[in-house]
Amino acid sequence: MHYVIIGNSVAAAGAIEGIRQVDQEGMITLFSDEPYHIYSRPLISYYLADKVTGEQMKYRPEDFYRKNKVTACLGEKITLVEPDKSQVVLARGEKVAYDKLLIATGGKPFIPPIEGLDKENVHTFLKWEEVKKIKEKIVGGKKQVVILGAGLIGLKAAEGLSGAGCQVTVVDLADRVLSAILDKQAAAVVQQHLEEHRLKFCLENTVSEVLGDQGVTWVVLKDGTQLPCDLLIVAIGVMPNVDVLGAESKMEINRGILVNQQMETNITGIYAAGDVAEGLERLSQERRVLPILPNAYRQGEVAGINMAGG
Repeated sequence: MHYVIIGNSVAAAGAIEGIRQVDQEGMITLFSDEPYHIYSRPLISYYLADKVTGEQMKYRPEDFYRKNKVTACLGEKITLVEPDKSQVVLARGEKVAYDKLLIATGGKPFIPPIEGLDKENVHTFLKWEEVKKIKEKIVGGKKQVVILGAGLIGLKAAEGLSGAGCQVTVVDLADRVLSAILDKQAAAVVQQHLEEHRLKFCLENTVSEVLGDQGVTWVVLKDGTQLPCDLLIVAIGVMPNVDVLGAESKMEINRGILVNQQMETNITGIYAAGDVAEGLERLSQERRVLPILPNAYRQGEVAGINMAGG
């Protein structure tokens, strides 16, 4: 049995450990477009603020792949899944066959159609590589940083950048921070706490234009306000990363890849887990994408167990 996993985050770890609960000998091959050992994404803001080291970023010990008999192909991007042929296609052209496949590609940033976002010093805040670039750019003095988005990712970015000594302004179209999960009263408490830690907020507003020659120097808000800006972080949302599925894919996708309670898609032998998957949420009995770490791990574990016939 050959198990192929696309992705190298929490859901992938859950899947590997789930498979090994049932099948100790089957071949597992993992592909990731990132070159790093499996790491904990929620820690990237702490890495930015020098609260954790690169070693502490690891989600599993250095020998995780070896102990679980995993061939980890790090820095190897999968560009296409071909279900009809039971194979995946690498960016360099090689094709790899599988018996069971897990898609654990996570989410990717939503980039709004704002003029000037193609300038230098405009970043997202999802991957370690991006945060390393940000960290290099804030060395050597206080930087004026504008963060577009006051959700979880935006506030994590604000936490890390403020902790690194930057002057941070958070801009959001909503009337409160964390608008997807907090009511006005709760959001006011959170905002007050953050303002006490030197964060500034421009709510019920958004960035309409990014100014500068090669790199960003100012951002213009919807109401005409101009903010000086050495670094712009775009963090207004994440959408499931289904880029590996071709235009002619027969896989059912809504807000994420639709899965059943075994985390299997509508295509037999192909599973999905983590931020890319949309499954049944028990309390509401509605299909949802639940992009939180414990959920990603558990989905991966359930997928792995079922992939191995458990």
